[in-house]
Amino acid sequence: DPGKPRIGRVCGLAWTSVGGEVMPIEALALDGKGEIKLTGKLGEVMRESAQIALSVVRARMRAYGVSPDFFEKHDLHVHVPEGAVPKDGPSAGVALACAMLSAAAGVPARADVAMTGELTLLGDVLPVGGVKEKLLAAYRMGVTQILLPRGNEADLEKIDEDIRARLHITLLDDVGQAIELALKQPRAMMEAV
Repeated sequence: DPGKPRIGRVCGLAWTSVGGEVMPIEALALDGKGEIKLTGKLGEVMRESAQIALSVVRARMRAYGVSPDFFEKHDLHVHVPEGAVPKDGPSAGVALACAMLSAAAGVPARADVAMTGELTLLGDVLPVGGVKEKLLAAYRMGVTQILLPRGNEADLEKIDEDIRARLHITLLDDVGQAIELALKQPRAMMEAV
């Protein structure tokens, strides 16, 4: 059981030296003045992904009911648990953006959805590596709703059909699709969009 939806917690899919893994990403909004703090032994590329994700969120947050001056009054702390394990690469961009927006908007993210995808500054989702290993990790963890870059569609052919049949895979072109599927949006927020 993947657990219950929580504000600021998103399931990313990572590829590590031991194979694929479901990697939680946590974001917390704190009183402050727009700073971002990153912890969890993140490498330089992943830190850059977090900066890109932050800009993507800032560009879109009003559509999700976040006040325009939010970052004048708040900081974001982003943490990727298992702090002793080094993590790097661009493939957590989509998950980072969803976690940050969940924290900023105060909207829980679904625990039964896992995602991977590199993010561009304009919100496009780019393909990533290690897809087979990532999907098998999600399957083993019982997470069946998967958000995957459209550019990785061909990788699905490498996965056994019986496993693929049990996964609900949504192919992403834009981070907005991931946000809509990952965040449990209250009705009022949906109507405001």
